[in-house]
Amino acid sequence: MPSTPIAYHTYQSLAEAYSQIAPDKEYNAYYDRPAMLSLLDKDLAGQHILDAGCGPGIYSEILLKKGADVTGVDISENMIQHAQTRNGDQGRFIVGNMEQPLSMFQDQQFDGVLSALAISYIKDISTLFGEFQRILKPGAWFCFSTEHPFFSYGYFKLENYFETQAVSCQWKGFTNEPITMHSYYHSLSCITDALLDNAFVIERILEAKPVIEFEQKHPRAYAERLKFPSFIHFRARKA
Repeated sequence: MPSTPIAYHTYQSLAEAYSQIAPDKEYNAYYDRPAMLSLLDKDLAGQHILDAGCGPGIYSEILLKKGADVTGVDISENMIQHAQTRNGDQGRFIVGNMEQPLSMFQDQQFDGVLSALAISYIKDISTLFGEFQRILKPGAWFCFSTEHPFFSYGYFKLENYFETQAVSCQWKGFTNEPITMHSYYHSLSCITDALLDNAFVIERILEAKPVIEFEQKHPRAYAERLKFPSFIHFRARKA
């Protein structure tokens, strides 16, 4: 019997607040999202894209407006409900565990996979990337973001940079009281090896800086992120 994914219960309880706040929250709207969108093809019209770890469907909404055919998958039933509500009769949204084989998808089904800040909830990212390799068409793209390993190593005060390990921290800003978020830490070589071992060609690694609107929301964090990154973004292509 598969174990419960590490952040399942937290995201189940957080889904409504996340759906309301994340569209304009500084780390999402003015840091992760501009960087991620800068890595995508300029013309997405007609592309069949998987939004992997879609949450409440914020990225799916953007992709749909660009003319893409979008399928979203997320472990949280509550998040999927919000994704369906946000996008109405557009797109398809499926409850699915990315720590298990993505058997609901066919081989070479997608033109692209987008996964924003989701792989940190998966311990074995190489197996997941292997599934993305399987469901992508030849030459298709894979764009994703995650916590920057250099940031996380210091933030969590880890003793072993190379070890994939469970970590947790207190999230503020989505609820009145801080909530504990559980995830996994992956080193940079863990991430790049997972790509290369699954026949992806790395096209770009982006250590983005926040856009100016971030400063209006959180001046101190904005200044810090101009000097040291919290996130790292990748664009890869199926070889």
